[in-house]
Amino acid sequence: QVQLVESGGGLVQPGGSLRLSCAASGRIFSIGNMGWYRQAPGKEREVVATITSTGSTNYAAVKGRFTISRDNAKNTVYLQMNSLKPEDTAVYYCNADANVGNYWGQGTQVTVSS
Repeated sequence: QVQLVESGGGLVQPGGSLRLSCAASGRIFSIGNMGWYRQAPGKEREVVATITSTGSTNYAAVKGRFTISRDNAKNTVYLQMNSLKPEDTAVYYCNADANVGNYWGQGTQVTVSS
């Protein structure tokens, strides 16, 4: 079994920054694609950014403000979020293809408000 644990969420003012981390643990043989998703109240979960095992990235509408990266040695993926806006408020979830399965973290709340 693989566990994903997110950290780094919180309350930030508009224009501020946060860095989310997601560490994978457990009996891991390989990790492929990793990504960040978010779900705002009353809305469906949506992709924010994804990254392959070799570092290729894809972004949704946040490109230019958010940066996804990973440390394969630590089985960790990061999301650097800059110039945050109130509409970025959501629960942010980490996702990973690990071994032969797909896993989700428990989510971390990001609130952008003055």
